[in-house]
Amino acid sequence: MSGHAEAPRLMVLGAGTMGLGITSLAVGHGIPVTVVEVDEARAGRAPAAVTERLRMAQLMGALPADRPRGELTVTASPADGRDATAVVEAVTEDTPTKAKVLEAVAGLTGAQVPLISNTSSIPIDELAGFIADPARLVGTHFMNPPYLIPTVEVIRGPRTGEAVMTAVTDLLRALERKPVVVGDGPGFVTSRVLHPMINDAIRVVQEGTATVEAVDDLMRECLGHRTGPLRTADLIGLDNLADSLRVLQTRTGDSRCAPSELLLEKVRDGHLGRKSGRGFYAYGKELA
Repeated sequence: MSGHAEAPRLMVLGAGTMGLGITSLAVGHGIPVTVVEVDEARAGRAPAAVTERLRMAQLMGALPADRPRGELTVTASPADGRDATAVVEAVTEDTPTKAKVLEAVAGLTGAQVPLISNTSSIPIDELAGFIADPARLVGTHFMNPPYLIPTVEVIRGPRTGEAVMTAVTDLLRALERKPVVVGDGPGFVTSRVLHPMINDAIRVVQEGTATVEAVDDLMRECLGHRTGPLRTADLIGLDNLADSLRVLQTRTGDSRCAPSELLLEKVRDGHLGRKSGRGFYAYGKELA
């Protein structure tokens, strides 16, 4: 993505829910992707999981029908993706973990290659402090599933360079996504507004005021929330939601962001939402 019309090639760090979703979006648009995943079991499941997502996206008419699929490579070594034109980091929502992988991959790729952190809540400038050239780092917040939601929150940190912003815009255009650029800060726009609201919805259920279904029905049918906050929580992943809320609480001091006890209980019980087959709702065969 370095100023000339080089065909995009992605390196995606992490084969979790979002890493696989972004990979599927790119492969479905004909872009080759190298997925870096050190967990052997997760890496082993990745190709089938991408195939399943592509099948689902195609059934829903969410991918271009006239384009050959991009090549998918799954590896434990970031060096295998060193020819990438852009790197998307999609590991756990934890600053040291993200910083470590971004720092490692920054030295492997060319100085013009944008480093894109797909974070839901950690300020971009906080992560940029770990990179030799902070101008290379930009945030994106793809929503889940990325192949169905055409708008992407793009976070420009105070040190993010103009060339990187152009490169990311070009990449999102190649993925047929619409970028909406926002400034930096804990949770940016979507998570800063949505996650405390979901936490409040969980507290309403915890306190016995309403059932899960009643909360979602009211939020959908009276207030226009497309899926309802608790079904959305299951889609985000309850462990991811709890992590994001902790980040927000620590960095804003907002007590509404302290993860509710019912949320923490579900995470402890392994009921993480759609990806585990059970969260606030029960699901059938799920995309691992």
